[in-house]
Amino acid sequence: MMNASALRDAPTLVGERVRLVPLGPEHTDAYFAASLDEEVRRLTGTHRHLTYGQAREWCETRAGRTDRLDLAITAPKDGRYLGELSIYDVSPENESAGYRIALSAIEFAGQGLGREATELVLEYAFDRIGLHRVWLHVYAFNMRAIAVYRSCGFTVEGRLRDALLWEGRRHDALLMGVLRTSLRNT
Repeated sequence: MMNASALRDAPTLVGERVRLVPLGPEHTDAYFAASLDEEVRRLTGTHRHLTYGQAREWCETRAGRTDRLDLAITAPKDGRYLGELSIYDVSPENESAGYRIALSAIEFAGQGLGREATELVLEYAFDRIGLHRVWLHVYAFNMRAIAVYRSCGFTVEGRLRDALLWEGRRHDALLMGVLRTSLRNT
């Protein structure tokens, strides 16, 4: 059974390399700056350009949401913003939810930050929220992310053909999922 208060009462989750904290107004500048990074935009398939006002509104309205969990990925020592992640599209009836993560700059890739953040949030999703299944979409060209997701227990469940049109080329998206039971058996 799902614990809805685990979504409402956003946690702080601490690992060795990352600290996950509720996404809030204090993250607006860094969140907006990340939305301007062309490589981050390509990896996430983000066509829309946010205004600063939209970024501020997004960060200001995350607190108190009971239908999703939005966390900033920060450095444990100095609080530097490294990215953000979400548990969203929560289905209490099916004990499932979507997951997305975006590091704020390509310079943070390859350091294990995304892996650690994903492991922390999956533990919270399964043990505290009470989810049975977490799913995500990733573009097939994002091999680094696919490898990270696999290492965290996700498996490919399907392919969305030509899901992204980016600079004149079409790209498939993979649907990946992880079950609480399969994660515990690995």
